[in-house]
Amino acid sequence: MPSLKSRLDRLLREQDPIARREADPVAFVHRFARVQDQEIVGLIASLLAFGNIVAVQKSIARVLDVLGPEPARGAERSRRSLRAGLKGFVHRVYRGDHLADLIYNAGRLQREAGTLGDAFAFELERASFRDALAAFANALRRPARGVPSRNMRHLVPDPHAGSACKRLLLYLRWMVRPADGVDLGLWPVEPAQLVVPVDTHIQRIAHNLRLTERKDASWRTAEEITAALRRFDPHDPVKYDFALCHLGVSRACPSKRSDDACAACVLQPACRHWT
Repeated sequence: MPSLKSRLDRLLREQDPIARREADPVAFVHRFARVQDQEIVGLIASLLAFGNIVAVQKSIARVLDVLGPEPARGAERSRRSLRAGLKGFVHRVYRGDHLADLIYNAGRLQREAGTLGDAFAFELERASFRDALAAFANALRRPARGVPSRNMRHLVPDPHAGSACKRLLLYLRWMVRPADGVDLGLWPVEPAQLVVPVDTHIQRIAHNLRLTERKDASWRTAEEITAALRRFDPHDPVKYDFALCHLGVSRACPSKRSDDACAACVLQPACRHWT
């Protein structure tokens, strides 16, 4: 394990986060200076980070175009106005009404609490991280009437349902972790409380590095990987997430052992395919 920590730290040192940021949805957040704007943009960008990156970027840009140059002010519009502006919007299983409800609810939370970070921190004062995230998610998916639709529950998942909640946890990583050129360090929450956002790339790489023996992308897997990373840095366990995820996205870490691809990988000596 000490050897793995040194290799993960080397991976961080050798990456160019600013260059990689431009190919990541978080790049949209860095185009704004006000905390409230960054929060709204980050929420939209992270929850739409689902599918082909070109399509993701196009969808984020479409939503931000509706909100205008000050997205937080755009989020203060009525639910009806937001739905009208996003009429015809489609991203995978999401439609304009889903994004309009999300943005309306986020704008309402900002007005009530001052920032979304303060709204989440308030929940965290009264509950565990998982329970606080569930309460925060409930507030974001609230419909005008009735119960949230299936698509809305997919857009803003419930941590108690067992899902890894990758996109919600990605949003929290952006907002909470110390500013490093990618994450922004905006919220009054300790990074030690974060849980790693697990997608297929993180699950596969973490399994290869023996950070987990689980083979599913679930909340339990996310907690297991986070617990392993916490041994390397108890104060900031998810700091390796961006580098590891892009190792998978860029295909620098292939899905199976490859003499050519793996030869240049700093993590190769710790990978189960090579040890």
